[in-house]
Amino acid sequence: MNGLAGTWQLIRLALRRDRVLLPVWILGIGLFPAMISSSFKELYPDQASRQGLVDQMMATPSITALYGPIFSADLGALTNWRSSLLLVIAMLVGGLTVIRHTRAEEEQGRRELLGASVVGRGAALAAAFVVTAIAGLLVGVVIYGTMSAADPEGGIGALAFGMQYASGVWLFAAIGGLAAQLSQGARAARWVVGAVLGGSFLLRVLGDAGGDLNNPLSWISPIGLLQRMRPYADERWWIPVLLAGVAVLVAAAAYTLSVRRDLDAGLIAQRPGRGRAPRSLSSPLALAWRLQRGGIIGWLLGFAVIGLVMGSAAQAATNSFAENPQMIELLQKLGGSAGVADLFLGAVFSIIGIAVAAQGIQSALRARGEETAVRVEPILGASVARVRWLGGYVLLALGGTAVSMAVIGLVAGIGRGSDQILPMLGAGLSVVPAVWLTVGVVIALFGLAPKLLGLAWPLLVAFLLLGQLGPLLQLPQWAMDLSPFTHLPHLPGGDAEPLPLVLLTAVAALLVAAGMAGYRRRDIG
Repeated sequence: MNGLAGTWQLIRLALRRDRVLLPVWILGIGLFPAMISSSFKELYPDQASRQGLVDQMMATPSITALYGPIFSADLGALTNWRSSLLLVIAMLVGGLTVIRHTRAEEEQGRRELLGASVVGRGAALAAAFVVTAIAGLLVGVVIYGTMSAADPEGGIGALAFGMQYASGVWLFAAIGGLAAQLSQGARAARWVVGAVLGGSFLLRVLGDAGGDLNNPLSWISPIGLLQRMRPYADERWWIPVLLAGVAVLVAAAAYTLSVRRDLDAGLIAQRPGRGRAPRSLSSPLALAWRLQRGGIIGWLLGFAVIGLVMGSAAQAATNSFAENPQMIELLQKLGGSAGVADLFLGAVFSIIGIAVAAQGIQSALRARGEETAVRVEPILGASVARVRWLGGYVLLALGGTAVSMAVIGLVAGIGRGSDQILPMLGAGLSVVPAVWLTVGVVIALFGLAPKLLGLAWPLLVAFLLLGQLGPLLQLPQWAMDLSPFTHLPHLPGGDAEPLPLVLLTAVAALLVAAGMAGYRRRDIG
């Protein structure tokens, strides 16, 4: 049988499954740059004001490390620079989409059912590649169209802008496909994609932090390489061509593995477990910890590094922003307060809170993964109450995020100086209620409407975009208030108002209680 037999039918199936997700992804990412461009045009109406912004940003290592370099004072170049977060999101979604339609389907047993019909061994992967490649192309087309409309004279730059995003999606779609063949589970494949993307971001940060645009670390990072395509500033057209070629090679390697390996097999074999469980696994909480300890420890180590960078970057931000009232005003809207260093750290804490919420969501969703994998029934059949079983995952999701924020604050305080340890620790812990509320929404969905759990990650992305782009886009306050992170006190340096923290914690507790109660009553599966 032809290895691609049935590919068209699987493409139609994937499009039907993602008939809501794909349009939201394409339009959500594709329309945002034009909105950012409009806001920049209002805030910095002339070339002189934009050049002043570029000079300030490029003189700040911490900002350059976070967002990357700015290659021109052109309105489109500034928009491309400020949209760097959207590029990372687009690349991540590209990789995860391929895994969703390949290894995840195989893990759930649906791939085996399809294999019993006239479907080639490589058809599922090929269909996933085609769907994701089309989605990436459409993202680029939307960006090109909207940015061309916003700046009719910058058509070439808009084309480069769109190609930058499309080639990034294609590259990580190929990486996701290869990860799906190497790993024996969808979770492990997602970790591979996340690790590659995180490593790419870290290399770009290390390369750009010193202000050297030719640092080799930035050039070997896919994110750094894409940014050096320089839309609106002497575009380098060979970069998207190179990355598209790399994507084709990686996709070809993934396809070769998919047609040769056994079903449910992976090149990276899972380590066999013990013949007998140790006594330490005698409780649901201990089992949940055993299943998630590697991921939790990985999150903690990553957050410790971030905290150290935050503390050391605060002084550099102070020197750069002290004479820039527009930047100080923007940082105040993002979550800062008193001094310039505190303004910068407050803005960064709001971003880090989203990352910690991602840790909590991942931990909470692990319970759903165990349920759909039919590993819950044997446990519940051994006189373990549903609430007790779910409680282990809830405790790890809530407790793990609290520990992560404490580690970030503690390490950031050490980086600033011994007298700043307690204020920074308090600032980190002040973000916990918003994180808990976000995790509480996921737990409530798990207990009351598990079919809606797919909204967990889009919800987190919405909170991120509201916090980071809301002030720049000058959204109304009611829209900003939809994010729980908007209601946090302005720490460090500001007044620690207890009422918002108490209310956020109370709402989180109600959501968790609703989820636990719903899980007691609903069917398993």
